[in-house]
Amino acid sequence: MATINIIGSGYSGLSAACFAAKKGNTVHVFEKNASIGGRSRYFKEQEFLFDMGPSWYWMPDVFENFFGQFGKSPSDYYTLVKTDPAFQVFFSGSSPLKVPNELEGIYQLFESIEPGSAQQLKKFMKEGGLKYAIAMDQLIYKPALSWSEYATFNVVKGVFKTHIFKSMSSYVRSFFKDERLIALMEFPVLFLGAMPQQIPALYSLMNYAAFQMGTWYPMGGMYKVVEGMADLAKSLGVEIHTHTEVQKILTAHHKVQELATTRGIYRADATIATGDYHHIEQHLLDEEHRNYKESYWNERTMAPTSLIFYLGTTKKIDKLVHHNLFFDADFKQHAADIYKEPRWPEDPLFYVCAPSKTDPAVAPEGHENLFVLIPLAAGINDTPELRELYFDKIMTRMEKTCGHSIRDSIVVKRSYCVSDFEKDYNAYKGNAYGLANTLMQTAVLKPSMQNKHLKNLFYAGQLTVPGPGVPPALISGQIAAEQTQKYLKKTNQSVINA
Repeated sequence: MATINIIGSGYSGLSAACFAAKKGNTVHVFEKNASIGGRSRYFKEQEFLFDMGPSWYWMPDVFENFFGQFGKSPSDYYTLVKTDPAFQVFFSGSSPLKVPNELEGIYQLFESIEPGSAQQLKKFMKEGGLKYAIAMDQLIYKPALSWSEYATFNVVKGVFKTHIFKSMSSYVRSFFKDERLIALMEFPVLFLGAMPQQIPALYSLMNYAAFQMGTWYPMGGMYKVVEGMADLAKSLGVEIHTHTEVQKILTAHHKVQELATTRGIYRADATIATGDYHHIEQHLLDEEHRNYKESYWNERTMAPTSLIFYLGTTKKIDKLVHHNLFFDADFKQHAADIYKEPRWPEDPLFYVCAPSKTDPAVAPEGHENLFVLIPLAAGINDTPELRELYFDKIMTRMEKTCGHSIRDSIVVKRSYCVSDFEKDYNAYKGNAYGLANTLMQTAVLKPSMQNKHLKNLFYAGQLTVPGPGVPPALISGQIAAEQTQKYLKKTNQSVINA
């Protein structure tokens, strides 16, 4: 029986653990923090329960597929509800745009704003559905170790149908003219790591997923997904070690032999590193065993980081729904402040999640649970004074929009920014979302899932394939576990054939 060590207990780490254990391996997961979940941890304060990271539950088919491979379903671990509306967008000088959580209502909304746009959206969705099918069937589940993986007629034919060489900006504008609709269609790429002019139109598949499959919420919070995955992993025999930081990857004969941790030495036949890729390479491996030099990382284009505020209020906040996008400022300027000339934005766009609108369990009765997020450039200077400055900026705009005071009702307030991402997750440049999904950082052009010098070291997570986001993280862990199993089978260390 082979032993596999996994560094990190985020979505990709737990996914890898489940798939590795399913094959009969002994699996150990090592987490530096006190609780599992990586960026999807949570905390409680004064009866408020705050998800610390991801808050959008999109692409439910990926979660169904994950649990289904173990004879389970998400419903075995948590209860999903559709948010109603899916989300809303606040624009300057106009009423908020409430996006329904079913497709027919979205068509009607578009038509009410721009005559003829319903038919355009139907065409957009048809093309988006094709892209989604191609991505899921032919692209996203590949390890991307070589271009030869994509050198088949169906894959090449499919790639050209995805508009991969056309920008998201020009693609959206070929369908819609109203600036509100354009902003609505472009907003998902704000978190993909580049200006809409630089993101491939392939990623319009995200709009398809959001509109076609809906926006969901696991009652009790996103951490319920983490708990479900951990319960599944433990049922498969996985042992999870919290408060156990990996300090060094010990090697011999071109292989990882052991992990040196704050709680001792652990030997294994293979290792899957799902923590921050840059940290793993630059701080846990000797130089001769690294895939990439520091200069390589300095040249990468990073997706945004975030300034987050977790707020608990003693009253309900009017005009908010579960998911709220404040686009009452210049989208292009904020994007430029992230990607072109990295700096703190003068007038940032921001996102407010109010899960207590859907789930009474996350706040005391009559109170509100708020998660407020401002996208920022990775590596930006982070000080308490800047956090407070931007807290005041967004509170002023929220209070104006909602029509009443908010600050005087806040009883819980915690902030999280660049230095916290660095401290808690060893995140390169304090990144929150990994690498930008630009054309030159896609598939084989992302950091490799396999170490080129150590035969039994593999990587998973947001800095490798397929990319940032919760569904890609689940898939990344699965692919890494499959590659590890192939190695074990090849070296006759696996008790069960892959």
